[in-house]
Amino acid sequence: MRWQLTIASDPHNLPFIAQFVRDAARAAGLHEDAIFAIELACDEACNNVIEHAYRSMDGPLHLTCSVHQADFVVEIQDQGQPFDPTSVRPPKRKRRPADLPVGGLGIHLMRQLMDVVEYRFSSETGNHLTMVKRNVAPLSAQGEA
Repeated sequence: MRWQLTIASDPHNLPFIAQFVRDAARAAGLHEDAIFAIELACDEACNNVIEHAYRSMDGPLHLTCSVHQADFVVEIQDQGQPFDPTSVRPPKRKRRPADLPVGGLGIHLMRQLMDVVEYRFSSETGNHLTMVKRNVAPLSAQGEA
């Protein structure tokens, strides 16, 4: 099972991206808790691409959702400025929520919601973020790719 979407990197498109991810996860038979986690992680990732990678530039966002065995995989590709989200350190746990800076927790949230968060950059294809939610696809969807 595989779903693809290419959409402009515009903040107004975030609801369409969320709907695409939600529809793909539902079509794959995922439970609502997993769907919520995947949707939230994707929203954070795409918002970061729009806000930081493209900044004021226009450019496409390519999203692919797929099922591999029991895993739900989301791939996000863009041609914006390179940035490795895996290089961001987790926030210090001893800080009170009120003491945390505004912003900067999206990557931490992505890591908490997803089982795998991997990034790679290529001068030919740009930024490529892969996020995986493990063991969430029902048996009927396993093995399809």
